[in-house]
Amino acid sequence: MARTKGGPRAHARHRKVIKNAKGYWGRRKNTFRAAVQAVEKAGQYAYRDRRNKKRDFRKLWIQRINAAARLHDMTYSQFMHGVKLAGIELDRKVLSDIAIHNEKDFAAIAKQAADALKKAEKKAA
Repeated sequence: MARTKGGPRAHARHRKVIKNAKGYWGRRKNTFRAAVQAVEKAGQYAYRDRRNKKRDFRKLWIQRINAAARLHDMTYSQFMHGVKLAGIELDRKVLSDIAIHNEKDFAAIAKQAADALKKAEKKAA
């Protein structure tokens, strides 16, 4: 019986790694040993940054809402508290989009939030 060395299988595995390393710089794109390390590290960065992306977008939305709320003489925390008291169930993504594209609508939301805060103050006093 002939001895099998696994050449086609190894070649396919190498080809798969080299394909994933396409676009990398230097030997990382065409040398198997360097490409394996580069592809593995890229996968670690991708895994980590899929989670970081969610954090980064939330921070961006909060910054945008804060900037728009300050135009209506409120801080971000006051605005969000007022929105909750007013019973407006919009998330930060939607609120930031409204703040950028529909300033009039955001002004109406800010007015409702301010009114809800005033009511809560009167009730507490």
